[in-house]
Amino acid sequence: MSARSNRKPPILYFGNDWFAENRTSSHHIARWLSKEYSVYYVECPGLRAPQGSSRDIKKMAQKLLRSLRRPVSVPEGLKVKTLFQIPFHRFASVRWLNNRLIAGSIRWLNWSEGIKNPISWFTIPHVPSLVGSMGEEVSVYYCTDDHGSLTGVNERAVRAMDEETTRRASLVFVTSCTLLEGKRKLNPNVFVSPHGVHVEHFGQAQDERLPVAADVSHLPRPVIGFFGLIEPRIDVELIDYLAEQRPQWTFLLIGRVAIPPHLLPTRSNIHFIGKRPYESLPSYGRIFDATIIPYRQNRFNFHANPLKLREYLAMGKPVVSVRTPEIEKYADVVELADSREDFLLRLDKVLSGADSADSIHQRMSRVASESWENRLQAIHETVKRFQDGLPAAITAEPGHSAVALQSQRV
Repeated sequence: MSARSNRKPPILYFGNDWFAENRTSSHHIARWLSKEYSVYYVECPGLRAPQGSSRDIKKMAQKLLRSLRRPVSVPEGLKVKTLFQIPFHRFASVRWLNNRLIAGSIRWLNWSEGIKNPISWFTIPHVPSLVGSMGEEVSVYYCTDDHGSLTGVNERAVRAMDEETTRRASLVFVTSCTLLEGKRKLNPNVFVSPHGVHVEHFGQAQDERLPVAADVSHLPRPVIGFFGLIEPRIDVELIDYLAEQRPQWTFLLIGRVAIPPHLLPTRSNIHFIGKRPYESLPSYGRIFDATIIPYRQNRFNFHANPLKLREYLAMGKPVVSVRTPEIEKYADVVELADSREDFLLRLDKVLSGADSADSIHQRMSRVASESWENRLQAIHETVKRFQDGLPAAITAEPGHSAVALQSQRV
């Protein structure tokens, strides 16, 4: 028997940049699937049109070069292939040309790698012409956001692509209940499946044997922590207000800054330290006395189901957040604020005394069974049942309420 015929079944997985600074659900899912499948992770350009910055130009040049190469094996056990597109989705002529570019690229990939009858898996909405066109057994659309409301994209074009991807997919998973109603008008096979968390990884933040990251160990306490992409959806005016009101507090923000420098607060107790490796986040979490989710109140954040919420809780850290539908489900372990003044009061509350062992345990226990392993095993079972022609139902996870955490067939 040839090595090719003996390999794992293939998945063509369409996601964002594999080598991006921040680890998203797209990366977590692909890595998990690679244990059972031969995963070809196809990098697709972003939804936003490039702005002409040196960073954008560099990224476009890198992707163009990578698109000319064969798939590259990465340590996580999958192969990465870069798909080149012209990133100006608002123009019909560009979308037409992109459809032909990507169709040719995928035909070449399938031929050169001997890929037949794959599963196709989409975590991005902007290649709808591919869905169902590659001889796949089943196509999955894992939708994490209301993509059309993302800052800086052409809403009309992106929403149209998202809707077409939804219609064409065999199965659709959404990470937020607020996305369910719109999707089920387009496809009968829609499920709610919230994000997971690497429980043990982030739980290291409570391990006293893990040293605090050296570059922040000198910061005055208390430290209010945040990690993630610092982009326009983050309310930097709220952070500035909090830092002004409590100059004795330290605000530590970890992640790439995608906001113009002149719009960032510059107080001495606010520290933007840039991106840090995913593997090192627990060592930074060691110094957090509280964590924050300072989202703006807009449509994109209304539909969001933030990964960082579960990651903060898995670290056992107090969380103060603005109020959104998905975050409200954790009101038993999260302080929810309805104004900037209320946000300050709730931070005062969680920092007013030593955090108790019971409170830490309650937070960590709240997400203990919400691991990526559990989440993705349920999704995988649904896909397998669909392939076998069986009812594609996902049951609630042990120890959790069906209302908050069960994936639901509509």
